[in-house]
Amino acid sequence: MKRVLCNFMTVLGSPVHRRGRLLLVALVIPLGLSFFFPLWRIRMEAPQYPRGLHMDIYAYKLDGGNNGHDVAELNALNHYIGMKTLDRAGVPELGWIPFAFGALALLTLRVAVLGRVRDLVDLSVLISYVTIFFFARYVLMLYEYGHNLDPRAALTLEPFMPVIIGTKQIANFTTQSYPLLGTGLIGIFALGVIGLTGWHFFRAPRPAAAEASGGEGDR
Repeated sequence: MKRVLCNFMTVLGSPVHRRGRLLLVALVIPLGLSFFFPLWRIRMEAPQYPRGLHMDIYAYKLDGGNNGHDVAELNALNHYIGMKTLDRAGVPELGWIPFAFGALALLTLRVAVLGRVRDLVDLSVLISYVTIFFFARYVLMLYEYGHNLDPRAALTLEPFMPVIIGTKQIANFTTQSYPLLGTGLIGIFALGVIGLTGWHFFRAPRPAAAEASGGEGDR
């Protein structure tokens, strides 16, 4: 156990591998590009809307189909059942995400230039926290929109949980929710950093193997 702990601490104190540093710099590119592509899409279809209505969620804004008019149409429908208005002001996370992504990009470049494996571990933990936090906030936002319904609305519905990922039928609407390219780019960045962190520990010599090698050398 002592040898395992000693080996673990040795890996933490070692510098990030040279190729790993280059990979970190490259991984900042998809993170930066994710700012220009939608992260998520919410889509609704009904007999009166054969082409459907959709809203795309970017890191900093909400955008609708049909040159943005779909958001207004969705809000009109939501008002009919007592849901809150979907707008930029109602999603405060959109004011934080660009700064969070910018901070992650800077920290990644810092690890690439100066970091050791312990800094890479810290970065991986921070990335995991940020991605889980924002996804949890998205789920909470959906919950609040589906449960805080205005009782004075024209159509009364029981509180419901909007679909998070996949398809769900709500009244005569088929609603869909799914990730888009921006989320995929963030996934490449996150999995790349976390995978690189794990690789540094996987490639480290095992204490038992090192001990056996040392014993053979003594003989």
